[in-house]
Amino acid sequence: MSTIKMINVRNALFLLPAAILLACLAGCGKGKDIPDVSNITIPVEMKRFERDLFSLDTNNMAASLAKLETDYGEFGDLFFRKILGSKDSTVAPEGHEAFVRGFITYPAVRHLYDTCSVVFPNLDGLKKDFGQAFQFYKYYFPLQPLSGEVVTYISEYSIGGFLYDGNSIGVGLDFYLGEKYPYQQYNPTNPNFSQYLTSSFNKDHIVQKSMKLLVQDLNGPPSGNRLLDFMIHNGKELYILDHLLPYAPDSVKLEYSQPQVDWCNENEANIWAYLVSENLLYSTAWKDFRKLVEYSPNSPGMPDEAPGRTANWLGWQIVKAYMEKHPGISFEELIALKDSQAIMDGSKYKPRR
Repeated sequence: MSTIKMINVRNALFLLPAAILLACLAGCGKGKDIPDVSNITIPVEMKRFERDLFSLDTNNMAASLAKLETDYGEFGDLFFRKILGSKDSTVAPEGHEAFVRGFITYPAVRHLYDTCSVVFPNLDGLKKDFGQAFQFYKYYFPLQPLSGEVVTYISEYSIGGFLYDGNSIGVGLDFYLGEKYPYQQYNPTNPNFSQYLTSSFNKDHIVQKSMKLLVQDLNGPPSGNRLLDFMIHNGKELYILDHLLPYAPDSVKLEYSQPQVDWCNENEANIWAYLVSENLLYSTAWKDFRKLVEYSPNSPGMPDEAPGRTANWLGWQIVKAYMEKHPGISFEELIALKDSQAIMDGSKYKPRR
């Protein structure tokens, strides 16, 4: 999905972008071979940059701002340089300190901060959920760095999250204020605030969207420009995410409503038949299949009940079939396998009817 404001940080994402109540979703893991990760220890450090930023002493701005930047190291540097732009003279001609003072005292931004403080009075639940997701990440990717640091912030709706030093995670809380928060009133013409996107702007999606950043960083770009290449590439990400969040419902991992998940499950053969009949699998015409793999309210050519990104969902089923046929392949090896056709052929995929 495209960002509202691209920044030069590794794998930045506009949507991150929520606590998945794993302990309360006991039924969601039934039928899965979930490994025991209790012996994996990943200390999780949750840091609230937005609280420290908005608590700066504006009467002693230079000293308090300097301390904040020292305390937050690379995160603080990225935030001020790339997100807020306060160190860019073309954005902040009045200077870094004056720009930051104006940001934290501006009434609309202050109200946004107060709202985030009410919605997120503490991060205890998030810390627990991140801790469990990190355990699964280290189980499947033991050689990958993972600092365990999660820093929250607000950016006035500019970017929802990003990775930085040692796979630390930045989380923009202003993208998780709930489906009923009036995002569209903030900017009615902004397509990123469309209802089908803001439906996942809630706490339940923070961990999912954060772990998705890690998966995307590992997976890299698609290996080709055919629909099949995008399907398999995105299917890999969903397959891995499913294992990193084994207790989360598919609706969270897919960012679908439950009826949309049900529609895909009930229409797998029809989705496959449509792609084949329209000669889309090997098409390189991006405009013809974009909505089948990118965020969209629907999948053109399919019934109104069909959500967008149905080709990604189908790619997930193909990757599942492939991994069932090749149980000895690690996740690292799956990522390294870039030949979409080889995965398609090796899956012996047959849609459920």
